[in-house]
Amino acid sequence: MTFDLGPALLFCPADRPERFRGALEKADAVIIDLEDAVLPEAKARARQHLIDADLDRERVIVRVNAPGSDAFTADLAALAQTDLRTVMVAKTETAASLAAFDETFSLIALCETAKGVHAADRIAAHPQVVAMMWGAEDLVASLGGTSSRTPKGGYRDVARYARSRVLLEAGAQGKGAVDAVHVDIDDVAGLESEAVDAAASGFIATACIHPSQVAVIRDAYAPDEASVEWAHAVLAAAESERGVFRFRGRMIDEPVLRHARSVLGRAR
Repeated sequence: MTFDLGPALLFCPADRPERFRGALEKADAVIIDLEDAVLPEAKARARQHLIDADLDRERVIVRVNAPGSDAFTADLAALAQTDLRTVMVAKTETAASLAAFDETFSLIALCETAKGVHAADRIAAHPQVVAMMWGAEDLVASLGGTSSRTPKGGYRDVARYARSRVLLEAGAQGKGAVDAVHVDIDDVAGLESEAVDAAASGFIATACIHPSQVAVIRDAYAPDEASVEWAHAVLAAAESERGVFRFRGRMIDEPVLRHARSVLGRAR
């Protein structure tokens, strides 16, 4: 199973059905959220909205509540009444907790607690997991902290470690990795910087919480014309070379060629 819906994944509260189609029109895929975006007293109504919705199942992800909770059990019962089968599992902490899903489901494991990040290698190896995502604020809360970011706006080291670990463990299993949301909607420069870094580091997508963030993320993941031209040219040159070779003043080997292929993959 593979996961590649595009770089911009937009969260939408499940109790706001009037926003479902608009979110799908604006983003590459929509994450209908039954967890943090919905108050406890509104969750039952949100599940019914999910059941009633007529949406493109190929571009819809449903975020369910944490395994082991009463809300999780109710979420599974609601999903059983739909044909939606791509599920983001909030606060995934063990691979065993994913046994609640039958083989028809494709799972995005959201590692956003200390236990979840610690078990990221085992979670990523689960056969139904197609992608991994990490979350900063719940992670820091699970450690007893108060903020994932420094006063200057960058992530603290513990958040940077979690981000890197989830990316590495996903990659080790051939799974995709989704970068966390940038919660400061007005900080366009900060979002752009993080999305550019995410694309360059190997993330396949960035989640977002507001439609205005979609275009920023798409632009960040799309390589510029010069990079695309270079990628085409160096791969063409490699067809007539053996082993390491020199191209435009740079030594080229297989890892660099793989970078070029990634550039063209993102361009498509």
